[in-house]
Amino acid sequence: MIFTTRFAPSPTGPLHLGHAYSALLAHDLARAAAGRFLLRIEDIDHTRSRPEWERQILEDLTWLGVTWDALPMRQSDRTQAYGAALQELWSRGLLYACSCTRRDIAAAVSAPQEGAEIPHGPDGLIYPGTCRHRYPRDTAKPPDGMALRLDMAAALAALATPLAGFVETGPDGRAPGRRIMVSGDDLTSRVGDIVLSRKDFFGSYHLSVVLDDAAQAITHVIRGEDLFDATQIHVLLQALLRLETPVYLHHRLIRDETGRRLAKRDDARAIATYRAEGRRPQEIREMVGLTA
Repeated sequence: MIFTTRFAPSPTGPLHLGHAYSALLAHDLARAAAGRFLLRIEDIDHTRSRPEWERQILEDLTWLGVTWDALPMRQSDRTQAYGAALQELWSRGLLYACSCTRRDIAAAVSAPQEGAEIPHGPDGLIYPGTCRHRYPRDTAKPPDGMALRLDMAAALAALATPLAGFVETGPDGRAPGRRIMVSGDDLTSRVGDIVLSRKDFFGSYHLSVVLDDAAQAITHVIRGEDLFDATQIHVLLQALLRLETPVYLHHRLIRDETGRRLAKRDDARAIATYRAEGRRPQEIREMVGLTA
């Protein structure tokens, strides 16, 4: 098995120090293992993605010394694959159409017990199931112009074997690591019926990342610890779609002086800003705690 990992930025803003750390760490681990490092442009959200941001991403990565071993994959080229997976899950009775807005969901989860803590999961508010039986689910194809949600209870019942969980490896990416178990009860109560396709763009992060990692034969997913809780969703989708589960490494986040993780709007820490100031790539490595 060839160690294969990837960096998957969204072209919705400039790369910052947090992105640099993630890309450099994954690139270093792949090179140290004589493996492959791939680039994926996550531009599925056509309402926010911009070609100019993609160009800057490529320029920033090249300046940092990051090289990739195949042409970049673009999610905008893979809608057919996402559609096929959605159709399969729909045909198996595991999806349902949803017309709820974020405001509808917020009102529904807070109304029964005003003042009580509102339940949150990896995707934000845990969906209360408002549309689970509202629209027909026995049609040949899912309806257009509506979100599609995974019926979590039905999905868990459809599994041929219990979920095996995933391996979280050590900081060198090659340590044996530890197996993290995935609980069906947690998926039902703490995750809920997640969106797998939005009404304004095809697919979702959870669906696309699982399918794209499989298509690129990714063996090691290296990404921020803020996505750790989402991994249980990805393990479930991999099982439902009969895909291999990679090894995972959820690394620390780069934070500002107040402890907040960096965001794309933080232009002061954008890689392009450091480049314009005449900084060197080695200085960026030092800023994020990596050595050459």
